[in-house]
Amino acid sequence: MRLSPATLAFPLALALVACGSEAETPEPQPTQSEAAVDDNDADAMASNDPAPGETQAKQYPDSEERPTMQLQVVLDRLAFSPGVIDGKMGLSTRNAIEGFQMANDLEPTGEMNDETRAALAEYDNIAATRVVTIPEEFAVGRFEPVPDDPAEQAQMQRLGYASLEEKLAERFHTTVETLRMLNPDGRPAGADMLGASATQRFNDGDAAESGSAPKATPSASASALPGAREDAENANGSAFAAGQKIRVPNIGADFMDRRAKLDDEWRSTLRMLGVGTEQPDAARIVVDESEKTLVAYNDSDEVIATFTVTSGSSNDPLPIGDWKIDGVAHNPPFAYDPDLFWDVPDSEQDRQLPPGPNGPVGVVWIDLSKEHYGIHGTSAPETIGRAQSHGCVRLTNWDAARLAEMVSGSTKVVFQK
Repeated sequence: MRLSPATLAFPLALALVACGSEAETPEPQPTQSEAAVDDNDADAMASNDPAPGETQAKQYPDSEERPTMQLQVVLDRLAFSPGVIDGKMGLSTRNAIEGFQMANDLEPTGEMNDETRAALAEYDNIAATRVVTIPEEFAVGRFEPVPDDPAEQAQMQRLGYASLEEKLAERFHTTVETLRMLNPDGRPAGADMLGASATQRFNDGDAAESGSAPKATPSASASALPGAREDAENANGSAFAAGQKIRVPNIGADFMDRRAKLDDEWRSTLRMLGVGTEQPDAARIVVDESEKTLVAYNDSDEVIATFTVTSGSSNDPLPIGDWKIDGVAHNPPFAYDPDLFWDVPDSEQDRQLPPGPNGPVGVVWIDLSKEHYGIHGTSAPETIGRAQSHGCVRLTNWDAARLAEMVSGSTKVVFQK
């Protein structure tokens, strides 16, 4: 049920006590084509796509059409989060479809129908995937597995990523398994479709690195692509390395305004998660326990975002009622108190755990007026909507970070069954 991060973004010096994670047992903008490049502080892997109605620039081909992934990419850009983008139709994607339908005055069925397809048609030019080159500055870092034992975690400097693969997966709102699927043998899917001249241009970095391209003829020379690996994993436990071209889900809404007033560490976190600074303001958020959703509304009571969440359990139920937001902690440390967990022996010692995306509350803690409860990220994004929590509301790290940019002390919070 609870633990405790400490640093708040609001001007209140609060002592946070947070719930823990299960140990796995305005209008948002879909593109940045109108934004001045010089104002964009995003990393080199940021999206660069056409506006609705514009023609997609010539790209290198994917090996197949990915309609479900394309749908997930568009919904994610519009702040109707499908959770992990994996090309599979599941609970989170259906919740995202329903959120889009609610926002567009369509019957909220959570299923694709003719009316929903027509409303999404203007985004048909947004590709399902794009090819990026992994920057050196993104690939550097200390990668090490996070132990399960809180005592061992407390000895670490940071609860960071276990591998570059995991870091890339969070950057592109997906899973390591999906990245491997999109990059068989460490090469972008579709690489073997390139002819010799196209392969050379690819090697020279002469392509716009996103989307799909006209069909090409297969070529053995595609094996010469930069970063193509004969070995399955490098020393950091990843099939990827700096300078390598890889295919990734074509997420957007990642424009980082250089003028935005953010502390450097939080700016770096948003950039690392592919979460832009331009987010709508939420006047009210409603967490529905039975639907496993968090819906955000603006001050006109219009739906502006939806997220699938994990919330509560039979031992630690979601605290139904109306609450306020007392503060937001960015990259918080974590005070582990065994007394607050029904499934942990009280004989265990209290621990102060370091911050990091693989910490019990992930990259952000949104503190609520209900003592010991909050909304936070997770170290296991694929479990959202499936696992149970210790009473708090848990989202993927990228969704929690995005929500943190939407809320303020005036945002009303409703928890309902």
